[in-house]
Amino acid sequence: MPVVESPKPHASSSSPLLGATLAELTAWVQQQGQPAYRAKQLHQWIYEKGVRSLSEISVFSKQWRESLAHVPIGRSTIHHRSVAPDETVKYLLKLADGQIVEAVGIPTEKRLTVCVSSQVGCPMACDFCATGKGGFQRHLAKHEIVDQVLTVQEDFKRRVSHIVFMGMGEPLLNLENVVAAVKCLNEDVGIGQRNITISTVGIRDRIHLLAEHHLQVTLAVSLHGSNQKLREKLIPSARNYRFDELMEECREYVKITGRRLSVEYILLAGVNDLPEHAAELADNLRGFQCHVNLIPYNPIAEADYERPSDYRIKVFVEALKARHIAVSVRYSRGLDADAACGQLRASRV
Repeated sequence: MPVVESPKPHASSSSPLLGATLAELTAWVQQQGQPAYRAKQLHQWIYEKGVRSLSEISVFSKQWRESLAHVPIGRSTIHHRSVAPDETVKYLLKLADGQIVEAVGIPTEKRLTVCVSSQVGCPMACDFCATGKGGFQRHLAKHEIVDQVLTVQEDFKRRVSHIVFMGMGEPLLNLENVVAAVKCLNEDVGIGQRNITISTVGIRDRIHLLAEHHLQVTLAVSLHGSNQKLREKLIPSARNYRFDELMEECREYVKITGRRLSVEYILLAGVNDLPEHAAELADNLRGFQCHVNLIPYNPIAEADYERPSDYRIKVFVEALKARHIAVSVRYSRGLDADAACGQLRASRV
């Protein structure tokens, strides 16, 4: 597995300022010979006003702004933007090194959710997922994750209320940067941790490491199969992590954090959507707080799977309910813009 990179420090004048805490910004402005109160102004302009360059901060003197021309805020640029009929917006964002990453803005009347990426590409190579088909490039730094939220917020001209780490990449392989980004989004951007979901296919010992941070986020574990053999067919990395061991780590997570587990299960016609699969899934989920999100498959060109019929979905739901498993069906937004679950890829338009 790729080595998890540490967040970049903010002590250097050439490091991106986005992602820095108020305390870090205070230390930075004082290093520049400025009074501490400038840090609060800088914090406001970065996180509330979404400034993209220090030259835009009009409350700073022109002389100081000119001397800081080389210091990056750490914002991306919108490389491409597509809007689905349901008003979901998919963004291709160009990073400082030219890499492309995807983010999705999902609006409803009462909330604005951002689906963020944690890596450029993904090393997990799940058979039904477009991102995995494109391979892995690198981890995203803390500021590159936070930037996605600010970009969507700026484009929609409304506050982001919810965040789901369900975009490109496996968040728990980039755990340090993801946790740092969650804390920044909570403390600096002002989004409640309970409105943040981190999704994973399950990486040995990483769920436990996440639990030790005692965040109040929701953990969503992508099972997609009701047993070890089926998971291995759909998720190659499952060969390295036995089903029963994953379930035990999930139980431990619930015990440590007191947070209910969310189980993601993509329904593939004739593959994992039979009543016996539902019964087997229910048996494996007994004994701890969880909720199953069923996701009817969203087709991609690189895979031959099909979406199950409405009847087959209903039967699966009823089979889980009969076994006292909390369940709901999540019909993905953004299908017409290739922005739905499993459809994100490192495209270059």
